[in-house]
Amino acid sequence: MSDPGHSDPVLPTGRVALIALFITALITAQLTASKVLGISLPFSLPVTGSLLVLPGAAFAYALTFFATDCYGELYGRKPAQKLVNVGFVMNFVMLVLVWSTIEAPVAPQGSVDPTKFATVLGASTNIVVGSLLAYIVSQNWDVVVFHKIKEFTDGDHLWARNIGSTVTSQAIDTAIFVGVAFFLAPTLLGTGTALPVAVLVQLALGQYVLKFLIALVDTPFVYAVVGYLRTQGYGTATATVAD
Repeated sequence: MSDPGHSDPVLPTGRVALIALFITALITAQLTASKVLGISLPFSLPVTGSLLVLPGAAFAYALTFFATDCYGELYGRKPAQKLVNVGFVMNFVMLVLVWSTIEAPVAPQGSVDPTKFATVLGASTNIVVGSLLAYIVSQNWDVVVFHKIKEFTDGDHLWARNIGSTVTSQAIDTAIFVGVAFFLAPTLLGTGTALPVAVLVQLALGQYVLKFLIALVDTPFVYAVVGYLRTQGYGTATATVAD
C-alpha cells in the first residue's frame, strides 16, 4: 500500500490499529498501576482465598500481550520486538510528561488539588522500577516464545503459541513486578517498606490467576482479529519464524 502522491509507504490501517492498541494499553497500565483492586470470587482459592488482590494495571497490561501476539502473528518476530522496545521508550516519555505536569505551577482557578493529582498520577519509584523491568523482560520473552512455538508447530496451532507465550510471560512479569516493586526496591533503595512474604505471594497469585484466565479467554479474539485482518490483505508473507 502506498500513497500515490508520496514516495514513502503508507502504513496499513490494521497495522496502525494494533500498534495504537498496544501503546494505549501500555500507557493506561502505567497510569493505573498504583490502584490496588480487590475482586471477590464465588469460591475460595489456596493462599488468595475468595479475594483476588491485584494492581489496576492488570487488565490493561494483559491487553498488551494480546496486541503483540496478533502483531507478531501477522508481521513476524522482528517487527514485534521493535514494537515492544519502542513501547519501552514510550514509557519514559510518558513519565517525563506526567512528572513535568506534576511539578509545573498550578493556576489559582484550578479545580484539581495538586496533591491529589500527584498522588494519583505520580507513581512511586518502586512501581516505576518494578514495572519497567518486568515489561522489558516479559514482553521480549512473549515475542520469542511465541515464535519458537510457531517454529516447533510448523506454523499450526495459533492457540498453542498464544496461550503458551502469554501464560509464561505473564508469570515472569508478575514475579518481577511484585518482587521488585514491593520487596527489592524498598529494601535496596530505601524508598518504602517491603511487604511481608505472605502478602507478596498473595498479591502475585492474585495477579497471575486473573492474567491466566485472560490469556485463555482472549484466544478466540486473537483468531478473530488475525483472521479478519488476513482476509483484508493485512500481514506479510515474510512473517515467518526466520524473521
